[in-house]
Amino acid sequence: MRLRSVLLLAFAVLTTSWAASAQPIQGIYIGAGAGLRAPTSPTNTPITHGINGNFDIDEALGYDSNLSLGYALGNGWRFELEGTFGKSNVKGTSGTTFPATGSGSVRNLGLMVNALFDMDIGSSYVYPYIGVGIGYQSTRLDGFAMTATSKPLVFSASGDAGGIAGQAIAGVSFPIPNMPGLSLTADYRFMDILGGEKFNGLTSTGGAPVVSATKFHNQFNQTLMFGVRYAFNTPPPAVPSPQASLDAPVGSGQDGVRTFQVNFGLDIAAITDRTRWILKEAAESARRRDTRIEVTQVAADKALSERRARALEGALIGEGVPRDAIAIHGREDADHSPNRRVEIVID
Repeated sequence: MRLRSVLLLAFAVLTTSWAASAQPIQGIYIGAGAGLRAPTSPTNTPITHGINGNFDIDEALGYDSNLSLGYALGNGWRFELEGTFGKSNVKGTSGTTFPATGSGSVRNLGLMVNALFDMDIGSSYVYPYIGVGIGYQSTRLDGFAMTATSKPLVFSASGDAGGIAGQAIAGVSFPIPNMPGLSLTADYRFMDILGGEKFNGLTSTGGAPVVSATKFHNQFNQTLMFGVRYAFNTPPPAVPSPQASLDAPVGSGQDGVRTFQVNFGLDIAAITDRTRWILKEAAESARRRDTRIEVTQVAADKALSERRARALEGALIGEGVPRDAIAIHGREDADHSPNRRVEIVID
């Protein structure tokens, strides 16, 4: 799979996420992670005498790590600058016409720019995310040596070289209760480092060593990463008083009418933990009643108004309210400034 295929696949997945609700994370965040690295043996083209055709450097399982600094827009999209470091040891070589052993290590140090999208699946404890990244990776071939076991041939190479890289990311974050902004993360990453890196070395066939080299083809690394992320701009969950702000009789004046008010952030339809608390209260009152959700919104943003109403509808159904007991009204009002308040009226 080439870099272009990786990026196109990741982009296609990202573009299908617009309809999903977004995790309410906004502003600057930092993250760090470490995990298990499973490299695919890179193919090499030798520039030396005594080795005919390409050969593969077989790498053992290694490790990867990262540090990231990012910014979340508040609508699910976030962008980050990520520094990466990984290493795996050489366990042998393959693809040659003669038996050979191999030793040394392969290290990668890089800088990636990632675009990610967080999704709200209706749980305040689990948020899946997907992403794509592009950047630069420096490869260090350290102490590599290939020794033939059936004839006098030793090839060694070392040095640093770099190339463009791309990656696809799919993971899950787990917000830690009572610690606003702090989440644990787990994700799978597939990285393609474009080939062309050249490493100088020496070849000995029983006589004096001669100058030689080898050139890497694409490097493919798969990583299972575990980490932690902290968003600085996450407010603590509010615990409003149901009697003071959520449970006031309104409307026609008939007995039993109750109104619950939900406020959304500007231009987003994400449901926060505070909103979920309010919806639990509303659902308790709506078990055996008709529930009406009304949204007032400026004319230019009727679609957002309807998304908010549908998000609340899904959350109420998740709390046990029958679907046929809920009426949705996404309205527009050109005579008022943008209204972020949603009323849940139970009669």
